[in-house]
Amino acid sequence: MSQGNTGVTPQVVHAQACPVREVLDRVAGKWSVQIIVAAAHGPIRFTELERSIDGISRRMLTLTLRNLERDGLLTRTVHPTVPPKVEYELTPVAAELHATLLSLTDWAERHRVTIAESRAAYDAQHSPELLDV
Repeated sequence: MSQGNTGVTPQVVHAQACPVREVLDRVAGKWSVQIIVAAAHGPIRFTELERSIDGISRRMLTLTLRNLERDGLLTRTVHPTVPPKVEYELTPVAAELHATLLSLTDWAERHRVTIAESRAAYDAQHSPELLDV
């Protein structure tokens, strides 16, 4: 079937894929995934997140938390104490995403050896010394 017969143009594909890509880029980001995993067991404080996520700067944590809250994936609760106690918790949408991440992680664990073997076989077939350049 030709592209003209399907009614699907590159513009339609781009218009539909762009918002999806934007969401996937946000939720699949290195820090977002780690925050979602860390917050999956209930409310968590900023300092607990900072300690549990190796390599994240305070600024990056703040920005990522803000973006996840904006996207409706985290709720931020400020308790009126001195000093203020701030907790982050997954929304139901993020809890569903966490379950999906667990499925993806399980898939990756089950197939990591197969993928490593495939990469090794591919690399052996396509090594630079075997190719006529």
